[in-house]
Amino acid sequence: MFKKTLEQVVTYEAGKPIELVVREFGIKPSEIIKLGSNENPYGTSPRVIEMIQQNAHKASLYPDDSMFELKNALASKLSIKSQNIIIGAGSDQILEFCMHALNHDNACVLMAKTTFAMYEVYAKIANVEICKTPSDEHKLEEFESLYRATLERGKRVSAIFLCVPNNPLGECLDSESVEQFIQKINKDTLIIIDGAYQEFATYKDRAKAFCVDKLIEKYENVIYLGTFSKAYGLGGMRVGYGIADSKIIAMLYKVRAPFNITTLSLQAAITALQESEFVAQCVEQNAKEMVGYESFARENGFSFIPSYANFITLSREGVDSTHLCQWLLQKGLIIRNLASYGLNAFRITIGTKKQNERVFELLKAYIVNHLSHHS
Repeated sequence: MFKKTLEQVVTYEAGKPIELVVREFGIKPSEIIKLGSNENPYGTSPRVIEMIQQNAHKASLYPDDSMFELKNALASKLSIKSQNIIIGAGSDQILEFCMHALNHDNACVLMAKTTFAMYEVYAKIANVEICKTPSDEHKLEEFESLYRATLERGKRVSAIFLCVPNNPLGECLDSESVEQFIQKINKDTLIIIDGAYQEFATYKDRAKAFCVDKLIEKYENVIYLGTFSKAYGLGGMRVGYGIADSKIIAMLYKVRAPFNITTLSLQAAITALQESEFVAQCVEQNAKEMVGYESFARENGFSFIPSYANFITLSREGVDSTHLCQWLLQKGLIIRNLASYGLNAFRITIGTKKQNERVFELLKAYIVNHLSHHS
């Protein structure tokens, strides 16, 4: 009855919800710290909350499916035209549109060995061969040689996924080196630049920033993805966007169902876009707290990859990430075990100062309880 390819698909497991910890361990919701899904620890801007409340009575109405207001606001912010934009239920949905719309005959898609898990899921559903680079982190020379090797064996490359910064590792390519890479790729390959964490990367290092308007003007085979889930604090509203040449956008519209985001999500995103001060404060605070994590890691024997996102990935000799994450869960701390990515490591969303202090306290307690007798 179902596609054979689905047998190869492992259901994506999102970060554990607070409700699950309440049910399983009987911990009060107020005592649970959730740093497993890269949400904004400062929540949603007060103005956005107010706007959602004011528009709650419109829940019975379908949203404006032209999404005119949101697309116009994005277009003016990014100096592009609204024909260059498609809105999705999270930028995740735009990935899905791309995989549905592309011609995958005699083709494969390229991605880094360790990157956002949904790239692989959507590719498998589209029944297209997946080629991964040997390194966990993004190395463009590996992408290039994989690309050439694929063409040499008589296959096409329908899409290349670049997660900039990369989830779940946090490393980030410079935008200039990405552009140099794009120039080496044929026009019939769609290059997907996933910028879900770009606000954080750009703040830390301007060399990571993309001028999206120039990018899509120069390259007709590039799509840039952005989201309202991270820096804008709207993870629960599910709003993301794709920006590309209008010919790409027109094709993606053909696979989009109408009313793909809600009336309230639309309103929330329009308001959030005006809240640049709130976003700037969140991003700045994230960078400050990140420094604390790096110091903690160095002082307590944890290895980490310098992160350009709102999370940090840690590992430590002698620590089993599955055991650690389960132990922390029972103490009311939700972080992300990366065992499903084939890594003995864990990813922690950078929380508020108070949350982070509790994380450090618990990690130290774990080391004392579980490692001291080994040393």
